[in-house]
Amino acid sequence: MNEKSIKIPGPDHPITITPNPARIRVIVAGRVIAETSHALTLQEASYPAVQYIPREDVDMSQLQSTDHATYCPYKGECSYYSIPVGGERSVNAVWTYETPYAAVAEIKNHLAFYRDRVDAIED
Repeated sequence: MNEKSIKIPGPDHPITITPNPARIRVIVAGRVIAETSHALTLQEASYPAVQYIPREDVDMSQLQSTDHATYCPYKGECSYYSIPVGGERSVNAVWTYETPYAAVAEIKNHLAFYRDRVDAIED
């Protein structure tokens, strides 16, 4: 049996989540895929900050669920979406933690976008 490790953020690997009241827009092929002023900024260790956008502020009709999945010991199981109008570049461009671990529970029902797989993330 392969048990996945669960890690708790701490001084050696901090994770902070803060509300971001700025207007965030995600654009692909001239279409606004997401627009919000209710994003959450997740800062994990020394990685670049990531904007998590509430699902209700994303045009889910523009996304296509994929079979791709990853695992983060700090956040949990991660699933992905592609943005078909973006072509090959936008495959698995969006990720989400449907049931995130308690330490990052705020990102439940939020999605994040890879900057290099969309045309723009305006913030």
